[in-house]
Amino acid sequence: MAIVCRPARMDDLKRADEIVVASINDFTEGHGFGKMAASRPPNLQAFSLTDDPDGLWVADDEGEIVGFAWSWICDELWFLAQLFVAPDRQSGGIGNQLISKTFAHADKRGASIKALITFAFNNVSQGLYIRHGLFPRFPIYMVSAPRERLAPSSAEPRLRLESLAAMTADFGELACVDLSALGVSRQKHHQYLLGDSTTNGFTIHAGSECVGYVYISDGHIGPLAVRRPDLVGSALAAALSFAARSECPTISAFVPGASEPALRVATEHGMRLTFPMLLMSNRQFGDWVSYLPRNPGFM
Repeated sequence: MAIVCRPARMDDLKRADEIVVASINDFTEGHGFGKMAASRPPNLQAFSLTDDPDGLWVADDEGEIVGFAWSWICDELWFLAQLFVAPDRQSGGIGNQLISKTFAHADKRGASIKALITFAFNNVSQGLYIRHGLFPRFPIYMVSAPRERLAPSSAEPRLRLESLAAMTADFGELACVDLSALGVSRQKHHQYLLGDSTTNGFTIHAGSECVGYVYISDGHIGPLAVRRPDLVGSALAAALSFAARSECPTISAFVPGASEPALRVATEHGMRLTFPMLLMSNRQFGDWVSYLPRNPGFM
């Protein structure tokens, strides 16, 4: 029988995560980076499936899941969070079937912006996405440092962090920050992050003014967004100062190549570039000096 691409179900997500992890590690090991992915509970995928089931698809070969695609939409932005095929099934056109389902999701919702983050060294995928009208924009670097070797700043951060909780969050204020940085509101994703017990959320303040937000989880910083590009360096410095006081062995972040101030602060703190990602989209959007993504799936 032919492989069938069907809507994902909640009980598919564990197997889908196994495919994603296996595919990423097969690819990164083949390029000399070693294993980079580890299995995690598919909480965000489950959240997205409940929120918008049209965005998640599996490739089913007589009951065996051999591929997975997941996209989400906020306002006019459609984002392809994951599209992976089992390593031993990557030559049968499964990826093309899945990508057609995900782009149909964007068309159905009338999304005018289409974007994704992929490995900068994945030329095959980039060619596929270019054929579908998504073009490379700029690199996004994973930066990290062992916590004990994170260089302290020579000055106290200009900005301060205040704890953000789901019960007290001003989602209108957060939406204003997102609109400044990305051009779209991500209220549902703030609700998700604030409900995640492993993640700490903060608003970023200059005096009495809220100028941004940041989330920190297990030493990883992101997403981080500020209202103006001149604030991003100080915002990242404040987040690094907080993360350095944790017990996490490694501090990390994703920093767009477009954000010179954030890259400068990261390197001044002794963080090193570990591997490069790439933002692709059908058109320019957002102010990527002012926004640091959480990971390639969340953006």
